[in-house]
Amino acid sequence: MQKLRRTMLYVPGNNPGMIRDAHIYGADSIMIDLEDSVSLYEKDAARLLVYQALKTFDFGGIEVLVRVNPLNTPYGRDDFEAIVRAKPTAIRLPKTETADDVMEADELITGIEQKIGMELGTIKLFAAVESGKGALNAAQIAVASKRLIGIAIGAEDFVTDLKTTRSPEGIELLTARSLILFAARAAGIAAVDTVYSDVNNEEGFANEVKLIKQLGFDGKSIINPRQIEIVNRIYTPTKTEIQKSKRIIEASLEAEANGSGVISLDGKMIDRPIVERARRVLDLAEAAKINVE
Repeated sequence: MQKLRRTMLYVPGNNPGMIRDAHIYGADSIMIDLEDSVSLYEKDAARLLVYQALKTFDFGGIEVLVRVNPLNTPYGRDDFEAIVRAKPTAIRLPKTETADDVMEADELITGIEQKIGMELGTIKLFAAVESGKGALNAAQIAVASKRLIGIAIGAEDFVTDLKTTRSPEGIELLTARSLILFAARAAGIAAVDTVYSDVNNEEGFANEVKLIKQLGFDGKSIINPRQIEIVNRIYTPTKTEIQKSKRIIEASLEAEANGSGVISLDGKMIDRPIVERARRVLDLAEAAKINVE
């Protein structure tokens, strides 16, 4: 079963209570933020807080990422030095525009891992694309490092870069979303969509989740635990989809056992892409704690 990232919950890096409790809400991943949610005057204190939290708190086995400040700011390198030592699952690299940005981060992490005797490659990377330049370079970014486990879009900075604003339909994000998704699929890494900031507009949020699911995204960054249930519900397959997928997998296994390269179900040929989609359905069902036996 592949790692599912339906929901990636943002947590401010200067709020110890929220960091401590983040794992209880049922998100697939937690992303502790040292960048936009932390003021310039709190950067150093938040970095120390997050370091101590990662070393001390039990996150219940949930994937934990830390969004650091960009390396071209006064805080980026200090963030890397501290956070690599705290050993999260991955570091989320904001405002990624080129493959060089990823490679610079990779080299920095490698140096720190070597310095402290950590196994090389332990700390992964997750790139966030937040500009037109980044979207155009998404394919190169996605393959720039073996550490990279995913790529995401950050909409607020992106639409500002494009000199527009976000619309309910999201038409201004469609091209960037597609470029990032294509890049992720070609590289075999995760694709995660941007946040939806109006937490009181549940209908608008649900519509956006349906859109990004249909496009093919693995999941969505979220800013409020109330949004988790909506995302997980939309990503959870129906009983009919689960039953059909089970039958497809069973037919595939039967064909394999018989040494046949031809998979047939109800008199119809089943090709490999359909089998892969069936596996994805069963993975999502398992994540939703639906018994697929």
